[in-house]
Amino acid sequence: MNAIVALCHFCELHGPRTLFCTEVLHAPLPQGAGNEDSPGQGEQAEEEEGGIQMSSRMRAHSPAEGASVESSSPGPKKSDMCEGCRSLAAGHPGYISHDKETSIKYVSHQHPSHPQLFSIVRQACVRSLSCEVCPGREGPIFFGDEQHGFVFSHTFFIKDSLARGFQRWYSVITIMMDRIYLINSWPFLLGKVRGIIDELQGKALKVFEAEQFGCPQRAQRMNTAFTPFLHQRNGNAARSLTSLTSDDNLWACLHTSFAWLLKACGSRLTEKLLEGAPTEDTLVQMEKLADLEEESETWDNSEAEEEEKAPVLPEGAEGRELTQGPAESSCLSGCGSWQPRKLPVFKSLRHMRQVLGAPSFRMLAWHVLMGNQVIWKSRDLDLVQSAFEVLRTMLPVGCVRIIPYSSQYEEAYRCNFLGLSPHVQIPPHVLSSEFAVIVEVHAAARSTLHPVGCEDDQSLSKYEFVVTSGSPVAADRVGPTILNKIEAALTNQNLSVDVVDQCLVCLKEEWMNKVKVLFKFTKVDSRPKEDTQKLLSILGASEEDNVKLLKFWMTGLSKTYKSHLMSTVRSPTASESRS
Repeated sequence: MNAIVALCHFCELHGPRTLFCTEVLHAPLPQGAGNEDSPGQGEQAEEEEGGIQMSSRMRAHSPAEGASVESSSPGPKKSDMCEGCRSLAAGHPGYISHDKETSIKYVSHQHPSHPQLFSIVRQACVRSLSCEVCPGREGPIFFGDEQHGFVFSHTFFIKDSLARGFQRWYSVITIMMDRIYLINSWPFLLGKVRGIIDELQGKALKVFEAEQFGCPQRAQRMNTAFTPFLHQRNGNAARSLTSLTSDDNLWACLHTSFAWLLKACGSRLTEKLLEGAPTEDTLVQMEKLADLEEESETWDNSEAEEEEKAPVLPEGAEGRELTQGPAESSCLSGCGSWQPRKLPVFKSLRHMRQVLGAPSFRMLAWHVLMGNQVIWKSRDLDLVQSAFEVLRTMLPVGCVRIIPYSSQYEEAYRCNFLGLSPHVQIPPHVLSSEFAVIVEVHAAARSTLHPVGCEDDQSLSKYEFVVTSGSPVAADRVGPTILNKIEAALTNQNLSVDVVDQCLVCLKEEWMNKVKVLFKFTKVDSRPKEDTQKLLSILGASEEDNVKLLKFWMTGLSKTYKSHLMSTVRSPTASESRS
């Protein structure tokens, strides 16, 4: 997290002062932050806590404290500081922690070394201990602006037997430029900062009680009540925080706490890609999965009941119903209940178009999009299943009803994808129907029947494909808009197969949104035909093929969406708004 955490103090002599701050360094250490230890100081043992490696090998001289760089330091001069304003002693190298996971360094010292950061921290310190305070002068508050950053500040008191009112005023501030992130981190920061403050106050309270027990200050001050106040406080005007808490390792502990706070606060919130509401395909798949689970439970219960009581139906009829029920439901589910047993024979829509040829593929795709029955006759079950897996990608999930392979013809109301063995007889009315297309797979006389440049493998070189229909699609027919866009994507060799798949997803979502609008307009609102024609013109779907496509795709809407629309219309608030 790109932020600075600082501990501030209101000195009775010098006003608001920054005592200790921890900042995040993503780049190489600033000037003076060398790897060599300060003169006369050996390398300290390193510690590891929560994935952060800590050491005090920071700088040979602190800009705020070192005499050699005092003139160029952005901090206050040494003569303007008392014991209460100073945290680290002169020449102290400061503290630095290395995060091994992210290669980030957490650096702690009294003041930021960069002049601009010093100015930002200084201004936040003054505001947190002067005008931006809570009622009672103790508690959290938020303030800031785009220019100087946004600040989370928590002010508190530390007991001091020698201070005016027996307490001194401090604050812990967190500064960053991202207002939204800081506001979202408010609960986390409040809890953790409150824990740091409680620990400081607890240590100071023990020291205060011990000093009061040994030498009570209240009675002594009452005896010198008429002594001028300035004379009173000049004796012990400044006491360091380490003296108030009797903790010589206070600043090392604060560095560890502040470094952990910055790391934890930066990792607790992550950006995620929001995909919005679930698509119609997702809703339909969830509904079909729930139906399959419910059907499975019902099937298990019915078998258990049969063992306890005699059958009501004739024995043959009941047996036939029991054996065919699950198989038919799994074939009609169309939601991935069957899968090819081998590698796909047809690799993609582009591959199928190359194998069948552009005219035959356009006829087949037109019937698929219109909802007509697609019949494949072949001895190769894997070939039929592979073809259906590819063709179904052009339709919404709710519009797909597949019987992968059957020994008899099934009516169109039961399935729009039907696989048959070659010896199965198709009724004459289906052969001449304009609402069906038949793909017959024959053994090829030679292996050069496919178009040049086809991406087929050896499994397709032995087949010849014949596509017929009672109502062939004329070459000059415009066709549905989505079909023309699909063919444009398939013929564009600059688009990879994955890109074409994503284009197909976008096209389906675009037309499913049009289906939703048309469904609400016609089925829910019951608008007249004239208004419907105007709506279709607005949607760019006034052509005959586009209207047929929208009506067929309307059957693929999820029950969840339909019930939501109907419940919204029937609600009292909706009725009032419509009236």
